[in-house]
Amino acid sequence: MAEEALTFSPVPYRRTWQAVKFVTPLLLLVVVWQVVVSAFDVNPRVFPDVPTVLRAGWETIADGSLAAHVGASMLRVSVGTVIAILTAVPLGIAMGVSKGVSDFLTPLFRFFSVLAGIAWIPIATLWFGYGFGAITFVIFNAVFFVVAYNTLLGVSTIPMPLRHAAASLGAGRWQMLTHVLLPGALPNIVTGIRTGMGFAWRGLIAAEMIATNVGLGYMLFLARDFYRTEVIVFAMIVIGLIWLALDRLLLAPLERATVERWGLVQRT
Repeated sequence: MAEEALTFSPVPYRRTWQAVKFVTPLLLLVVVWQVVVSAFDVNPRVFPDVPTVLRAGWETIADGSLAAHVGASMLRVSVGTVIAILTAVPLGIAMGVSKGVSDFLTPLFRFFSVLAGIAWIPIATLWFGYGFGAITFVIFNAVFFVVAYNTLLGVSTIPMPLRHAAASLGAGRWQMLTHVLLPGALPNIVTGIRTGMGFAWRGLIAAEMIATNVGLGYMLFLARDFYRTEVIVFAMIVIGLIWLALDRLLLAPLERATVERWGLVQRT
């Protein structure tokens, strides 16, 4: 029993404490929100109080509309992100291993990177119409350039002696790709995916306000037409919470694990 006590790990308690520190500012914000709205008797059409928003949220859950909007948004952002990753990573690796390809594409990347995301909404609706295609294209653009550039950075940081050593040991092109280039660039790739998905999430909401009739962005836009400020605020909260959940529960642990496995940081 004494040995068990000595080997007891404090990791669960540390994680719980980190979770408490993360949630506390959000709860404090809710308290401040309710106090300010009540103290100044703010018009509900300008900004509603917390109970009104909670009631509006329960209505959207009960009638199934929230599930439909969240499902549509998650499907679009998933498809657009996957397509962007599958095309950006090979191109980034090609740029990293070939100076000619890099020199040719770098000016194009610098030009189009500032246009990625919501700037493509008008032309995306002309090309694909209003709906899934246009929004997926906007998300693709938001993710593609960030992931490709981070892949290029990752490949560029792999020391040439390491590549030469792998080649001298008989590594062919496929072995070089799968055992040296891709693992070496993976920490940067995952960082690019995390950053790109942040851009994609914002692009998604903007595109859904214009190019569809279902989704969290459309939920915001429709509520505005009917002066349902409480629904607008609830939708904003849902958007923020979904992104926090994706980032904290999926993207951040994936990035941390990748850096610990193939990067320069050791797990403590």
